[in-house]
Amino acid sequence: MMAFKVIFFLVLCFLFLISSSFATATTHIWAPSTDVQGYKKWHLTSDYYVPTESNASGVRPTTITNFGLTVGVLPFEKFNAEVGFDHKSGYGDMDDYPWYFNTKVGIPENAYGNFFPAIAVGIYDLGTKENKTASNVVYAKAAKTFSAGDLSLGRISLGAFRGDGDLLVHGSKKDNKGLLFTWERLMPEISDKFWMCLEYQGTRSSYGAWNAGFSWKFADNVSGLFGYDFYNDRDLADTYTIQLDIDF
Repeated sequence: MMAFKVIFFLVLCFLFLISSSFATATTHIWAPSTDVQGYKKWHLTSDYYVPTESNASGVRPTTITNFGLTVGVLPFEKFNAEVGFDHKSGYGDMDDYPWYFNTKVGIPENAYGNFFPAIAVGIYDLGTKENKTASNVVYAKAAKTFSAGDLSLGRISLGAFRGDGDLLVHGSKKDNKGLLFTWERLMPEISDKFWMCLEYQGTRSSYGAWNAGFSWKFADNVSGLFGYDFYNDRDLADTYTIQLDIDF
């Protein structure tokens, strides 16, 4: 079954390539990144999480949609900040409270020397309904690009997160904190517009997943991303992600 999913993912990647960014400033594919929007730079994103199967109860979940807007708010070269919001739907009765907010501060890679990593601290999914949508996920993350001579080995990100213990659960048990890991790389061997990513977010809550994906930059300010999401809780239905990003 897992082999079939991997083959299915690769086939979809090929089909999507002939039709889809660099990860948004808030996320890579799923988890938060160390990237922060530049001053007065607006970032519009439209995400779709489409189930590929039924869950353990035999029910095929609803497609989740997420429309978000983020803007950079600090005019500094070595210290950045962004604020934003998302409108999410597809969560049943939680759709009565569709607004979620986020913010992040960060220092770019190499800001204080060649060995200085990118660093970011933030919070996302600040929901408006206590014990229902207020997951309030706080995270810290560092990232560094590695190379072997002239060959880029990509960028590695490591971090940790913690969310509301009443909402980030596995079964009846709290499962609200875990690790963050990402490998990402531009693929100039193919095109300077092509980017690939593998990431992990811990826990067996609904936030925990392995994600693999790629993006294609159509223009300086328009890009698309495709990813496949393998949830750590195998009772949940895996999804694929389609994302469109526009900067202005």
